[in-house]
Amino acid sequence: MRLRELAHARTGDKGDTSQISVIAYDPGDYAWLAEHVTEARVRAHFAAILKGEVTRYELPALGALNFVLTAALAGGVTRSLALDPHGKTLASLLLELDLPDRQRPLSA
Repeated sequence: MRLRELAHARTGDKGDTSQISVIAYDPGDYAWLAEHVTEARVRAHFAAILKGEVTRYELPALGALNFVLTAALAGGVTRSLALDPHGKTLASLLLELDLPDRQRPLSA
């Protein structure tokens, strides 16, 4: 299963730092997402472009995880010739993260 099946995402940037929020569609999926969408998984997922660190912030009241990726935008908006210097497509790329299948209880 892909992360996009359980969550949506939004990005922001400042210089060479990208911020990606992952928000569960169903707040009941938050704990499962927090267990499986880790800093290590995100770091590995972005290994080809990430030169810095990944820090995860948990926002359980919002059903969201916020990831801050440093040195992730090839220098940032004013220094990069990348097609996406703001990193807006990184949300879509993260939503392609492969996750274990989520087993849901059968409803009565």
